[in-house]
Amino acid sequence: MASINDLAEPEHTITWCPGCGNYAILAALKKAIIDCGLEPHQTVVSSGVGCCSKLPHFIKTYGYEGLHGREVAAASGTKLANHELEVIALGGDGDGLGIGVGHFVHACRRNYDMTYIVHDNHIYGLTTGQTSPTSEQGFKSKSTPDGALEIPINPISLAIDSGATFVARGFSGELVHLSKLIAAGIKHKGFAFIDVMQPCVVWNKINTFEYYKQKCYKLDEDKKYDSTNKMMALAKAQEWETKIPIGVIYQQDRPTYEDGLPMLGKGPLSKLPIDNVDMSGLLKEYE
Repeated sequence: MASINDLAEPEHTITWCPGCGNYAILAALKKAIIDCGLEPHQTVVSSGVGCCSKLPHFIKTYGYEGLHGREVAAASGTKLANHELEVIALGGDGDGLGIGVGHFVHACRRNYDMTYIVHDNHIYGLTTGQTSPTSEQGFKSKSTPDGALEIPINPISLAIDSGATFVARGFSGELVHLSKLIAAGIKHKGFAFIDVMQPCVVWNKINTFEYYKQKCYKLDEDKKYDSTNKMMALAKAQEWETKIPIGVIYQQDRPTYEDGLPMLGKGPLSKLPIDNVDMSGLLKEYE
């Protein structure tokens, strides 16, 4: 089984800002992979474009850094090509809930067996501080000097309504708790979405570490909460102004997309022989 040394950073210099919440998410992900008993060659990390999207460079698993907002699409294709792999997609709130929101919604409803982690700092950190889809209404930035006009996207309620079968929220200031959440998402059979509150220490002076420390509370300490109750989960998803729940907000059992594909019963598509495939009928259609 992999150890923490097996997942140590390759010879790439980490360029995140000092104090960035991405460091904690990287550490939490490494611990979760080890706790789940995964080997590096069994794991693929797919990312888009953004500060956090450099993470595949800093962990010794298979990795893919693609286009802005397309990390979920790439991860979905990876899972269908070889469903024996553990696939983890990650990106920021800017690409995942902006240009990539369509991929996110359809991955939720299809229920691919994969994990999607959003590093949610409520800002475009890489491009120096413009408002993102999760920025609060009225947020002032260089792109919205008079304050953002739009209401923010609620990733939790969007994921639940779109059909994700595991929906959780974590906080990068609670590393051990976050690692357990990621491990639970990996072990879940179906689409697991984890929205991580990851303060941007340079460009976001509102949603800071102190902001979350004062508001966050752990759902697993509420003995009356039932994460399988969809209506209760949707109500919990609306909590934000005075307190913010972290933990597993919603989960259910539902067949995955891969379960409905009979061709996967023969093994991963990437491992099936292609030398005996007869393409003559298809080619004739284009003569």
